[in-house]
Amino acid sequence: PSVLDSFALLSGQLNTLNKVLKHEKTPLLRNQVIIPLVLSPDRDEEIMRQTEGRVPVFSHEVVPDHLRTKPDPEVEEQEKQLITDAARITPDAAQKQIQSLNKMCSNLLEKISKEERESESGGLRQNKQTFNPADTNALVAAVAFGKGLSNRRPPGSGASVQSGQPGAGAIIAGASGMQQVPMAGAPAQQQPMLAGVQMAPAGQPGK
Repeated sequence: PSVLDSFALLSGQLNTLNKVLKHEKTPLLRNQVIIPLVLSPDRDEEIMRQTEGRVPVFSHEVVPDHLRTKPDPEVEEQEKQLITDAARITPDAAQKQIQSLNKMCSNLLEKISKEERESESGGLRQNKQTFNPADTNALVAAVAFGKGLSNRRPPGSGASVQSGQPGAGAIIAGASGMQQVPMAGAPAQQQPMLAGVQMAPAGQPGK
């Protein structure tokens, strides 16, 4: 509300000023000349207060800048040159140049918008999650703590190898060098087991 009130106050004052300047009895300001009456290199507190601290002194260095009504001579020459060049161009050539400039601006805007869309899509792809946290946690728990694993062994893991199966003799013969010698007093029926495979008693050839 305070900003709106200030804006309304400024707008009213500007309208009043415009009415005063447009009045027929008001002389044209362009016909009035402002000249400095006093130039001093010393600090002027009144000027500091009026300019809100922007101009501390009113000396010969700042007067040409603050009281200037025309641009610098170099800028004025450049402006005249531009006006002269613009006057030489025919309307058709000017229209063609305008169209070419508009086309270049349109292409540039399309490229900028395309780059923005690609960057946004790339950011979305980078932020997209490529894994399931629940599955990852379950896998880590299974590997580290055995959570969720079954205690059942696959069928046939603890069964003895039958002599009729192919390759059984090779397995038993290859493991014959690792047969255990039965201890004294142990029953003769006990046969050593190796990795779930029933071994032949010592002294008997493997089947």
